[in-house]
Amino acid sequence: MSIKIIPANSSKEIKKFIDFQHELYRGDTNYVPELFIAQKEMFDKKKYPFYEHGEVQCFLAYRNDKVVGRIAAVNNKRYNEYHNSNIGFIGFFDFEDDLSVAKELLGTAKQWLAKFKFDRILGPMNFSTNETAGLLVDGYNYPPMVMMTYNSAYYEKIYEALGFAKEMDLYAYAINGKTLSDKAVRLCNVLEKRLASRNITIRNLNLKDFKNEAARIKSIYNSAWEKNWGFVPFSDKEFDHLAEALKLTLDPKFGFIAEHEGKPIGFSVALPDINEITKNFRKGRLLPFNIFKLLWNKNKTKNIRVVTLGVIEGYRRKGIEAVFYARTINEGRNSGKYMAEASWILENNAEMNQAAVNLNGERYKTYRIYGMDV
Repeated sequence: MSIKIIPANSSKEIKKFIDFQHELYRGDTNYVPELFIAQKEMFDKKKYPFYEHGEVQCFLAYRNDKVVGRIAAVNNKRYNEYHNSNIGFIGFFDFEDDLSVAKELLGTAKQWLAKFKFDRILGPMNFSTNETAGLLVDGYNYPPMVMMTYNSAYYEKIYEALGFAKEMDLYAYAINGKTLSDKAVRLCNVLEKRLASRNITIRNLNLKDFKNEAARIKSIYNSAWEKNWGFVPFSDKEFDHLAEALKLTLDPKFGFIAEHEGKPIGFSVALPDINEITKNFRKGRLLPFNIFKLLWNKNKTKNIRVVTLGVIEGYRRKGIEAVFYARTINEGRNSGKYMAEASWILENNAEMNQAAVNLNGERYKTYRIYGMDV
């Protein structure tokens, strides 16, 4: 039966684009639906800040009247300006276990990207490393943590059959509360006193001053991560949008800022794994009642995800990172958390990978960014 590819532009088509995953993973006990309201906003060119510097075209694959795949072709102008590169991206690339479907989708996306005359394509990125990214290639036996991707094992062989090759791996570490190393915890008081003698203090996030806290974190992020592979600096609107989205589930006990004489120099944020709650939300819908389930249970999750931890240059390896870890561990124990996932960490970030290993973390998932020349 022939495969038909159509652009997904109308609200009806975007809804089908978002909901395709739910049918694809029906019966998969590890699948967690994305929240529909957040996904819908990503494809709203009037609301989502990415469109101020990027373009996206979504496509759906049909066999007869049934949706069998989807893909988004992405022109991220901000990435190419920052890296002085000429790269296009693909994201939201999902398909039945059928090479012909994936091939037709990718071919159509490449045709759309061809008008920009890119040299190379990377993906999956939804739409950049500032959002969800990476294809799961190891660790299929576990559900995804909050804001992490998930896919079936057959994706890897199809990506490679399409001509993609590994560009970069992203690691996720499981840090079990029963087996983690207590060294950072034991040294925490000593390290904090040493830092205080240098006028460096570490405090919890202040949600009552959320707007200014977000500005402090953005300044640290855009400085501390600037040399990382795939990094794209947040615009003010992008960061404000992300901060507002996270505010709903953010627990200030798991958020820390380091300051030197009042200057923000580092931060760490771990989020409750709300996927434990949303896993059973049909098609990722919050309304009418699931929103209350989320708010009532967000602080009762068994696990947390350390989403981001960084210190600006000049202040690294002075003990700030160790204090972040120690405080997160202590809060996790006090809150009855079972496990923390540290993710994602670039495979070439030796320092952060070693830090996870030093905590007795187990590298239990690997995500991959693929690339191909065009």
